Amino acid sequence: MSLSLPTLETSRLVLRPLEQADLDDYAAIMADPEVVQYLGQAPNSREDAWRSMATFLGHGVLRGWTNNAVVVRATGEFVGRCGLWQPENWPGLEVGWTFARSAWGNGYATEAATAWRDWAFANIPTLDTLISVIHRDNARSIAVAERIGHRYLYDLEVRSHPCVIYGQDRPR
Repeated sequence: MSLSLPTLETSRLVLRPLEQADLDDYAAIMADPEVVQYLGQAPNSREDAWRSMATFLGHGVLRGWTNNAVVVRATGEFVGRCGLWQPENWPGLEVGWTFARSAWGNGYATEAATAWRDWAFANIPTLDTLISVIHRDNARSIAVAERIGHRYLYDLEVRSHPCVIYGQDRPR
């Protein structure tokens, strides 16, 4: 089976499907307690990170889109993941992001999430509302959600974690 998942590009970033060669960098990011603090999970082992990558790629096979690697165009550095996510029984189609601490504060999350927001509304005709599921204490991610045009929608417990749902409707 041939699979073609979307690759998006911004002025500074390439958002491409995860690859086996990303494992070392992705495992290091997901092992950082500060990075995973609001993801509802403990720091990942290398094996857990590999399973996470495989889950995202499997999601992409089933849905046609998923979370992609985020690579800095100028340096080739892998700095995180961003993309679309909607597993079974999820509250809606989500644009989400996770970045290495070394990448925080550079605007990468906003840039990548904006690219995925635009792609989602342009390529998924049935999409009326795009959301982000954010732990209620994650001020940094709430700020990103607001910068990409999301607004607070409601509170929701997701997998036993207190979350806020931010989102926006399809532009008219």
